[in-house]
Formats: sequence, C-alpha cells, structure tokens
Amino acid sequence: MTRFLIICTALFVFVTGCQDDDGTPPVITDPGNTELYFPETGSSDWETISPSELGWDTSKIEALLSFLDQGDTRAFMVLKNGKIVLEHYAGKDLLNLGDFGRESQWYWASAGKTLTAFLVGQAQEDGYLDIMNPTSDYLGKWTELIETKENKITVRHQLTMTSGLDDSGNSDCTDKNCLTYKEDAGQRWAYHNAPYTLLDSVIQHSTQQSFDNYFNKRLRDPIGMEGAWRYLNYNHVYFSNARSMARFGLLVLNKGKWKDTPILADKQFFDQMVSTSQGLNKSYGYLWWLNGKESHRLPGLQINFPGPITKNAPNDMVAAMGKNGQLLNIVPSQNLVVLRLGDNPDISLVPTRFQNDLWEKLNDVIQ
Repeated sequence: MTRFLIICTALFVFVTGCQDDDGTPPVITDPGNTELYFPETGSSDWETISPSELGWDTSKIEALLSFLDQGDTRAFMVLKNGKIVLEHYAGKDLLNLGDFGRESQWYWASAGKTLTAFLVGQAQEDGYLDIMNPTSDYLGKWTELIETKENKITVRHQLTMTSGLDDSGNSDCTDKNCLTYKEDAGQRWAYHNAPYTLLDSVIQHSTQQSFDNYFNKRLRDPIGMEGAWRYLNYNHVYFSNARSMARFGLLVLNKGKWKDTPILADKQFFDQMVSTSQGLNKSYGYLWWLNGKESHRLPGLQINFPGPITKNAPNDMVAAMGKNGQLLNIVPSQNLVVLRLGDNPDISLVPTRFQNDLWEKLNDVIQ
C-alpha cells in the first residue's frame, strides 16, 4: 500500500512561475526566513510544512506520486529549509516483505560515492592524508602499472574519475591484475568504480582504523544517520532509510555543518567537492554530479554532450546519482533537498533521464 505524508507547520514563501526565455527552469526565490531547521540526533521527530503553506500547487502532487509509483519508487522526500514537505513510501520492504516505510532500508548504489568523497575531506582535515599525494603512498603497489605511471595517480584522481586506468573490462574489479594502464592520470575521464572503491582502503590505511568505524565516528553518528556499508561482490554499498539520506543532504545543503557544528570544516575542500574538478567532464566534482554546466559526459562514453545533465532542474543543483534511480538532489538557491530510492525506473547506469523527468513533475508542483 502506498503511504503519502503531507504535513504542516507555518511558513509563507513566494515562488516564481514560468520558464525563462532560454527554456531553463526559473529560480525560485524565498524572501522570508531561510534559516535551516535540523532534526535532533537520536530522535525520530522532524518538523514539517505543508505544500499549500509554501504556495505550491497541491493539485499536481497526485501526478507526481503516480509518476514515482510507475517508476517503482520505494521512498521519496522533499525538504524545504530543512523541514519535510513531501514524504512518500510505496512497494514492499524486501527484508520483511511488509510495506516499505519510514524505517525500511534501501541501497544508495553510486549515490553513496558522495559519502566517501565527504569522508576523504574529513580524513584530509584530520591530517591523515593529502589528496594531492600518490595513492601508492597509502596502498603501496596497487596496480599493474609500472611504478612511474602508478605514482602519477593521486587520491584526487580517484575522486575525479581521472585515474587513467582501463575501465573496459570489469570496471568493479579492484584486484591488482584488473587495474591496467589506459592513459596517464588526469588525461581521461571515465566512470570507473574500482579506483573509487579503493578510496575506502586509502582511508583505512591512512587513518589506521576500519573504514566503517571512521565513517560512523566522523559522519554518520554526529548527524544522526542510521545505516551500514555492505560488500556486494567488489562494491562497497551503503544501506539506510530515506530520512538518513535526507540528513546527509541537509548537511551538504548547509556546506558541511550540522546546525552550527562543523562536520567538515575545510571550506576549500567542500567547495572543490561541489565544483567542476577537471576540464574533461565539467559536470563532475569530487564524486558529485553538477548541474548547469555547458556540457556533460556520461558513464561508458568518451564524448561530451552539450548542455546541463538535468535540463529541468535548477542550474545550481548538485546530485548524488546511483544505479536504479537512487537520487539525492540538493538545490542551494531554493534550500531544497530532494531524494528518491527504489527499483530501476529505466536502463541507465546513472539515472539522468529519470531525474530530468522527475524534475519536470516536481516543477509543476513548485510553481
């Protein structure tokens, strides 16, 4: 059974309507109080606000939910200024076969890459590593490359998908014999899971503690997230409930601070993480996808497509995007966090088409 929650408190904002002359979505302005609300850690309470109080078009919500359900969505949330506006659950919980709900766990897939990027920044802030150092400083001999080529690969190259390693085989395989030369580091952008996954080992070796323990201590627990990492073959995948993903989105919306407490105090790293990281794919930061850029490159392809990765979304959106439509979208100009968890809505490795269609429906609601 589908469960839909729209709940209310009091706030009033003005929103702009029609599209700009170039066809891009309008920027929604909020002249009122934009102070962010943060739910307490250790509590399930979360303040809410109704769409009608925000001036949203409630008559279009049913069409949005129908679109989500047709795409096998399990969880969908929208936060405005940190408060829940929409919270929607559907389908079955695969662990207990009951209805999927607020406490049900789901996998983040590659949307979880953003958790790792954030944690790398924390490890650098703590003095354990430097992203400009060669990965071999932390892992020793870790590829099939000759030493001079291997030592050109830095932690930053892993963060930006520019390791130069060959992704044409099993791109998930982290075994040394799978990590072979394609081009020099920094000369090629390719969506290659293996070098990303090995960032876990970089963190583990540099901090001298398990990746999971460091993650829990530095990121998960301080903001009240739940969930855990699990290995699925070579891939290290995060599982959590939707509200935990929303907490991380709120943390990133507030530029690494939970309320007034810095979780990632290194502003330079944070800004670099959510900005174009190299010239090969302008729509990619440190494991984050960036909207509003002049071009974008997609996984598995070595060509650039003109225009932003999500035409219907605001230009300043940053996105965590994972297989089968795991999405976390953050829009600083509107103080919005939008997330979706669920089964495969289309056949994309990264759900760009579904995300664009979702924003088309959402724009109808957020007039």
